[in-house]
Amino acid sequence: MKTFSESHKTVFVVDHCPYMAESCRQHVEFDMLTKNRTQGIIPLAPISKSLWTCAVEASVEYCRIMYDIFPFKKLVNFIVSDSCSRILNTWSQEDQNLQELMAALASIGPPNPRADPECCSILHGLVAAVESLCKITDYQHESRTMLMENADCVANRGRIICLTNAKSDSHVQMLEDCVSETIHEHNKLAAGSDHLMQIQKCELVLIHTYPVGDDSLVSDRPKKELSSVLTSEVHSVRAGRHLSTKLNHLVQLNFDLASTTITNIPMKPTLSVSDQEEQHANTSANYDVELLHHKDGHIEFIKNGDGNSREATLKETVTLKWCTPRTNSIELHYCTGAFRISPVDVNSRPSSCLTNFLLNGRSVLLEQPRKSGSKVISHMLSSHGGEIFLHVLSSSRSILEDPPSISEGCGGRVTDYRITDFGEFMRENRLMPFLDQRYRIDGTPEVPLDRAKFQLERHTRYWPMIISQTTIFNMQAVVPLASVIVKETLTEEDVLNCQKTIYNLVDMERKNDALPISTAGTRGKGPKRDEQYRIMWNELETLVRAHVNSSEKHQRVMECLQACRSKPPEEEERKKRGRKREDKEDKPVGKDIEHDKKWTESERMKSSIDREKEDLAEAEIIKDSPDSPEPPNKKPHIVVEDITPVEKAKGPMSLLSLWSSRINAANSRKHQEFHGRQNSVNNKAELYQHLKEENGNDPVENGKAGRQ
Repeated sequence: MKTFSESHKTVFVVDHCPYMAESCRQHVEFDMLTKNRTQGIIPLAPISKSLWTCAVEASVEYCRIMYDIFPFKKLVNFIVSDSCSRILNTWSQEDQNLQELMAALASIGPPNPRADPECCSILHGLVAAVESLCKITDYQHESRTMLMENADCVANRGRIICLTNAKSDSHVQMLEDCVSETIHEHNKLAAGSDHLMQIQKCELVLIHTYPVGDDSLVSDRPKKELSSVLTSEVHSVRAGRHLSTKLNHLVQLNFDLASTTITNIPMKPTLSVSDQEEQHANTSANYDVELLHHKDGHIEFIKNGDGNSREATLKETVTLKWCTPRTNSIELHYCTGAFRISPVDVNSRPSSCLTNFLLNGRSVLLEQPRKSGSKVISHMLSSHGGEIFLHVLSSSRSILEDPPSISEGCGGRVTDYRITDFGEFMRENRLMPFLDQRYRIDGTPEVPLDRAKFQLERHTRYWPMIISQTTIFNMQAVVPLASVIVKETLTEEDVLNCQKTIYNLVDMERKNDALPISTAGTRGKGPKRDEQYRIMWNELETLVRAHVNSSEKHQRVMECLQACRSKPPEEEERKKRGRKREDKEDKPVGKDIEHDKKWTESERMKSSIDREKEDLAEAEIIKDSPDSPEPPNKKPHIVVEDITPVEKAKGPMSLLSLWSSRINAANSRKHQEFHGRQNSVNNKAELYQHLKEENGNDPVENGKAGRQ
């Protein structure tokens, strides 16, 4: 379908009823020549515009900006409504200019305040607007001619902007219902006509304007879909400059425009109209000019995230600085786009001076204002054929230069791309010829291209491009898990391999092995070992979590990872018991200062040894969890540790001896001694004494004799 957006046709309906002749109550000083006034002359009183004048000025300013930026394919139809509807121009390109529009408005004249308000209605203009939208424009006719048999594929969309003074919200709803019914009726007529087109989409923008100081009788309402064809939005705006600001904002929204403010424009005042300007008549001053253009002129700011934006008149503007020295038009610059511009305040002297300067064949470079670093020239203003364009200069590598290497791509000076891993990734995801037909679970045939896209999506859910941004993909120990977790389905062996990989990483953390953490661009030695393992575990969890919804076995891998990352509950109880035990123990009391120092050092050594024991116990608990696999060729055996008693040292006792004797004494008071340890010989207890037979023979020896 040949698409014509809503901005292709815009119909302005301006109310010309008697109540529009009311004053907007925003006063304008008419007598500005206060200097050298003759004595006795009374200054002229300030004047105020009518609602009709404010509506006409705002709508004409809307059309001016649209004509400046889109001289073709954006059309406006102007309708005035009072006792009947009067169409001021047509969809023809010859009628699309401000001269024709202003001449037609001048012939209409202001509304008559003494006319009968009962005979006047805005409904006449809304009905005429719907009829106008059904008419075919020259551009739509060309598209229909080119498509010939498929002429119905040309879309017909438009926008109606109505400026009126509504009475209430119910009055606004009545206007919306009228437009909806009119569209429905005219679509029926257009279906059987060769000279009309049905309306596929229409946007109705109702602007209720009222005098300054009065209360609004109509509520604002955002865009709302009234039917499949019609959408409506309501704006309640005070007259005067408030209405001009609203129309200026609407033209940006309707035509995807953006604002750029040129700052620090050097100009010498040549004509002084006030005492303040006369003081600076012989000096240069810097001025700012705001320009409107298509939003693609800020594409570089959107990609780079640069630019200074400020909130001004309901919209955002990007600030660019005038760059000197200026250049001539004969100089060539590498541009990525050129967009027509339109000054926001076209009648101001700074805008006029800038426009005349550019139309004389000069070009101006614009730079991004930065607090530090070198300046970046991003745009250029230049005229072509009597029209001024904003050129977007490329601030990156030019396509006219030699092609960059793979290490100098979109990342700038980044050189540590995972080129080898990317080559392996391409080999694993090669497209193969279609050989056999596969079917889904529901019996429908599976499209090979969809299957290939799904596999590519699974392999790229988490795939860092730069070596310094990843840790797990630089570790050989994670390869078994990383290569298996991307599968669509896992087997029991795959789950077992993933669990083994996780347990190996836990063992590496217990041994405090080093990790391949990149320290490029960081000061010092980089993050500590605990921080390195925290980064590694977070990244591994990100990888597994990206595939956790693939199957139940993927969920099992995630549960194993979370179980190994979380601390076992026994650790907290062990720490609590350790704190209580320390509180119950008596503090050593010495007879002199040296003895107190020895006990202090012994307590420090005790706390450090306890921490080491707790860490070892925690590692053993994780390693011996029920999910861990059995090691191969494991045989049961019994180990009896040799407990060497603390012998009485000759001479003064060492710090270790003092600590060991105190611990043994404290432990002996807390529990009853084990019976086997009391009857042991050289700290070795004889096991399985109850299995001895009555004759005193060992059953193990008898078993050996029987087998022989």
